[in-house]
Amino acid sequence: MNEQQADRYSRQIRLTQIGEAGQQKLLDATVLIIGMGGLGSPAAMYLTAGGVGKLIIADYDVVEASNLQRQIIHVDAAIGDNKVDSAARAIKALNPDCNVEAINYQVDGDELRALIERVDIVLDCCDNFPSRFETNRYCVETATPLVSGAAIRMEGQLMSYQPGMQGPCYQCLYSHDYENAETCELEGVLAPVVGVIGTMQALQAMMILTGLGERLVGKLLLFDANAMEWNQVKLPKSPACPVCSGKA
Repeated sequence: MNEQQADRYSRQIRLTQIGEAGQQKLLDATVLIIGMGGLGSPAAMYLTAGGVGKLIIADYDVVEASNLQRQIIHVDAAIGDNKVDSAARAIKALNPDCNVEAINYQVDGDELRALIERVDIVLDCCDNFPSRFETNRYCVETATPLVSGAAIRMEGQLMSYQPGMQGPCYQCLYSHDYENAETCELEGVLAPVVGVIGTMQALQAMMILTGLGERLVGKLLLFDANAMEWNQVKLPKSPACPVCSGKA
C-alpha cells in the first residue's frame, strides 16, 4: 500500500476490524460481478470506492432509458452502450487505481467455471434463476465464496455461501428451477430497494475478503421496504441439496 492509498482509504483503515492488513486484502482481491444492473451498479461502485484491486464485470445487455431509474452506475449519455463499457467508465472515474476487466457477452458453461476459478469472490447480481443456479453450482465446485442478492417490487433478499463453513448454498433455498419467475420488468421495483441490496452485497463481500464473514454463514436476510424492516432467517444446509450435499 502506497502513501496515496493509505490516505484514500484512511477512514476504513481506522476501523479495528479492517486496519492496514484488511485494506491490503481488499487491494489484493479480484471480484467477479455478474450483472451490471440495479444490484451490480451500487455493488461495483462501493467495491471500487472501498479499494478492491480488480473487478471483473460481466453483462451482455445495453443501457436503456428504463434502466436509469435504478441502475445508478449508468448515465443518460450511455444509452445504447454496452453496460459493462458504461460501468467501466464510471469505475475508472471513481477510482483510477481499480483494474477493470469487462466481459460484454453471456458467460456460461466451462468458460464461467474457469472465470470463477480466477477470482476471490463472486457477486451474483443476475436477473434470472438459470444464471443464478449455474453460478452457485460453479462456486460450490470451485470452493469460491458467493454473495447472492435479489430485489423486486419493494422487497429484497441477501445471502452468502462460504466454502468450508458447513453453511447452505443458494440452491438450498429452492427445490426446483423456478422457470416462470417474476421479473422487475413485469412486476416493477422501487429504485432504492435494489440499491439497498446491492450495497449490502458489497458490504458482505468486503467482510468475507477481510476475514469477517463467518458471522454471515447460514443467514438469509429479507428486506421489506414497505414496512422498513429487516428480517433474518436461519437457513440450514439442505441434506438433499443437489449441489452442495453431494447428492446429485
